[in-house]
Amino acid sequence: MSGTGPAGSTPPRAWFARPALDVARDLLDARLTVRRADGTVTVRLTEVEAYGGADDPGSHAYRGRTARNAVMFGPPGHLYVYRHLGLHHCANIVTGPVGRPSAVLLRAGEVVDGDAAARARRVSSGVVRRDVDLARGPARLVVALGLTGADDGLDLLGADVGIAPAADPPADVAVGGRVGVSGPGGDPARFPWRLWLAGDPAVSAYRRG
Repeated sequence: MSGTGPAGSTPPRAWFARPALDVARDLLDARLTVRRADGTVTVRLTEVEAYGGADDPGSHAYRGRTARNAVMFGPPGHLYVYRHLGLHHCANIVTGPVGRPSAVLLRAGEVVDGDAAARARRVSSGVVRRDVDLARGPARLVVALGLTGADDGLDLLGADVGIAPAADPPADVAVGGRVGVSGPGGDPARFPWRLWLAGDPAVSAYRRG
């Protein structure tokens, strides 16, 4: 594992105030860094999913604002962290203008710096068989980075977190249906809103809704 992306290299808030699909594509191959007391970890993002609001039946914001999804309504550039099925947390980056909810789910990545801290966190929460699995999947990624439900609303322009988009857009980006989304929101023809780096071993396994 090599390379790093320092915290504090986050683009301005206007970069996040764009359509979720545009931000999602630009997040691929980006470096996300989180600083915690037990170590700093950087993950290179390999897989993401875009989610809209009232026009997206797969979105948490489809039926309007609630206490759970309030962060999705802005401002952009914050983390929306939620507990999935009461089992584990997932992290999203809020996008778009204030009041029009949208976000990008961080589905998978490769730990490129701070692997000792990431491994310690992951081992404490479950089995880790391979280095590539440290952040391969949304729950694993959250644990590896040291994020918790308390980070819901965390500002990416803050001191302890940073995201550095790739200098050059990745050449081989694949698109398809979102993982585990049922009903109309899981229709890959209507919502081909999962994006990943084709052939990258850190991409998670696809599962239909």
